[in-house]
Amino acid sequence: MVGPASVACAWRREVVIIGVFARPVFLENLSKLIVADMAAVDRVIRERLHSEVALIRQVAEYIIGSGGKRLRPALVLLSAGALGYRGSSHHTLAAVVEFIHTATLLHDDVVDESALRRGRPTANTLFGNAASVLVGDFVYSRAFQMMVDVDDMRVLRVLADATNVIAEGEVLQLMNCRNVDIDEDSYLRVIRYKTAKLFEAASRLGALLAGAPPAVEAAMAAYGSHLGTAFQLIDDVLDYSGDAGVIGKNVGDDLAEGKPTLPLIRVIQHGTPGEAALVRGALASGGLDELDRVLAAIRSSGALDYTRRQAAAEADAARAALDGIPSTQYRDSLLQLASFAVTRTH
Repeated sequence: MVGPASVACAWRREVVIIGVFARPVFLENLSKLIVADMAAVDRVIRERLHSEVALIRQVAEYIIGSGGKRLRPALVLLSAGALGYRGSSHHTLAAVVEFIHTATLLHDDVVDESALRRGRPTANTLFGNAASVLVGDFVYSRAFQMMVDVDDMRVLRVLADATNVIAEGEVLQLMNCRNVDIDEDSYLRVIRYKTAKLFEAASRLGALLAGAPPAVEAAMAAYGSHLGTAFQLIDDVLDYSGDAGVIGKNVGDDLAEGKPTLPLIRVIQHGTPGEAALVRGALASGGLDELDRVLAAIRSSGALDYTRRQAAAEADAARAALDGIPSTQYRDSLLQLASFAVTRTH
């Protein structure tokens, strides 16, 4: 079992990792601003994750303790701080956001039949699909119990709506599996539903807690949405260019799962006829026999550079959304996080 001290250390290690790929000032600011808050969030997670059912504890501890950047809870803390919130409800809501994310991971890995996440065996690989789905349900329901504790209908609405949209995104992704005719706009819709929506909710929650006016709340929501989109687009790039030992999953997993992500869509729509036919066939079959040739087509067509440019545009839009937010260390960290989103290597 992983205890609170271990989780706090995991967060500090992740901050160090982030600092390697971002400017040193980002590491310094983030450490000073939210490490204590993240330790408080981890205490909430440990307390509220408890169940008398041993298997729930075992699976939930495994997935919560498996690492990750904890970006979504960090967004709750940073956005609340940027708007002058002084209280403790942001700790509870940051934990709620992490619970929702954790539940989606448990369910995603079952749907995708994934065997590796963050360099470790997935929960469904170790405990079975049934346990992963049911514990995911437990984590979701515990998140909603915690939302009620905050006793704010606006918070409930934001998180309930986000959870529903995320589920729609999961279904859209399932419908588009092995769809070689999906266009870029349709794919971006999947990203904004499945991934960016929780980033959006996390950023909006800080504004709600701080009692920010509607225009500021909308700006924070826009920041989170663009940031989440940028992160997912870079994940798409890393799936075809990263080191498996660094990114924590096998290169080409998206292709094996039949996911038509933006690099593949770009080759199909703008590569040579031969490259397009190759990617169509590989995506439709889901086999990795042609992975080397697919990777060559992705590189020669400029699909990775194109996807990075789209991610950079999303990061620019995220930074622009903060133009009306007062200049503080919290706002600076949010701006630097947008830069990190497109420069990271894992």
